[in-house]
Amino acid sequence: MNEGREPVFPPLFHGMAVAGQADPFAKACTQALLGCDSGLVVHNISADRMRAAMVFAPEVPLDHAMAVLIACGLGFQNALGALAPPEVAVHLTWQGGIMVNGANCGQLRVTADTVDPDRVPQWIVVGLELPLMPENDTPGDTPDLTCLYNEGCVEVDPLTLLEAWARHTLVWINTLSEDGNAPLHAEWQGLAQHVGEEVSMDLGGTVHSGTFVGTDEDFGMLLRDGADTRLLPLRMVLESGGGQ
Repeated sequence: MNEGREPVFPPLFHGMAVAGQADPFAKACTQALLGCDSGLVVHNISADRMRAAMVFAPEVPLDHAMAVLIACGLGFQNALGALAPPEVAVHLTWQGGIMVNGANCGQLRVTADTVDPDRVPQWIVVGLELPLMPENDTPGDTPDLTCLYNEGCVEVDPLTLLEAWARHTLVWINTLSEDGNAPLHAEWQGLAQHVGEEVSMDLGGTVHSGTFVGTDEDFGMLLRDGADTRLLPLRMVLESGGGQ
């Protein structure tokens, strides 16, 4: 690990380090409420996990703005894919989960200052949590969970990965601004897990089950249950507490 080095971010991004048990996601939300500039990256890298959060200021209504979560997911997948050994497979779930070699390895999370689909958010915060080391000495007890170092990524420096996440995310944010959702769809469809499979998820206290048949143009989940197909807008993964 690059001890003591400050991360170098691309233009329009700027960093804020927090330490100890401080949660970068909560700190980023606080900074957003205080009116910080878009592009703030709050980060906390310890020996066993990497945590970070990015602040964005969308210019489109919430349902369209939720594509920023996809951009961050693609940015992380591209970053880790470039730094990890070639045999390491990195995929994404619709709810923001990160999967490495088929097992759960961290999570993206998102909140905003509004849940109104037609309102332009003042800010959206996307957080990342990535386990670097196993929580216990018997990882075989939880075969569906893994960590970065158990998947052959010991040589991946977390600080370098953080910098790469910001760079690759910026590329996708620019693509989103210039070309719309289509390029993100094309990339994400090849990385999305569980498409065509039966899924069950708890969103806001309600369990939704069915066959995940794809997404609409704003990355809302199309969920088929018998003869019916329902749309679950991506804003349903928003964490509460950001705003009304």
